Amino acid sequence: MMRQTALSEYIRSRHDFPRQGSVFRDITPLLLNSKGFREAVTQMASGFRNISIDAVAAAEPRGFIFAAPLALELDVGFLPVRKPTRVQFSTQAFDYALTDFHEDTLLAYRDNINPSQRILFVDDLLATGASVDSCCRLIEHAGGIVVGCAFLIELTSFGGAERLKRYDTRSLIEYP
Repeated sequence: MMRQTALSEYIRSRHDFPRQGSVFRDITPLLLNSKGFREAVTQMASGFRNISIDAVAAAEPRGFIFAAPLALELDVGFLPVRKPTRVQFSTQAFDYALTDFHEDTLLAYRDNINPSQRILFVDDLLATGASVDSCCRLIEHAGGIVVGCAFLIELTSFGGAERLKRYDTRSLIEYP
């Protein structure tokens, strides 16, 4: 098993992007390394192997990168949470505010979430937790039970873990 610092060696940092003083964390080198990518999925799964899970959920697009292989690793289904322009059938919607100036909508097919279905939510990055919290609320509104949240990277200074404290939340790599 790779240690946490080994996984972080695959994360490329670009300073002062997208604005002065911020640091962009690029996961592309990890995704390009099959051993590193596989290890990240294995480590994400390890904390949830002994918990009853029916499906792994993620919001498009980047959450899909880790959620689909994680669902296979845990031998459960994959539940995509989509943007409004991407769905064609009857949906459950949840509107949320990312900031005071930006709102968005998430959708899941009504027949994909069953009452009492136990769902693990996965994403590549946890920052403020606004979109993840909204996805979890969407799942719960449809009758599902969020059993936890797993992330490759957590930007701790944004406080997302505090926003998600009602869930078992785990991150493989933390940056301030």
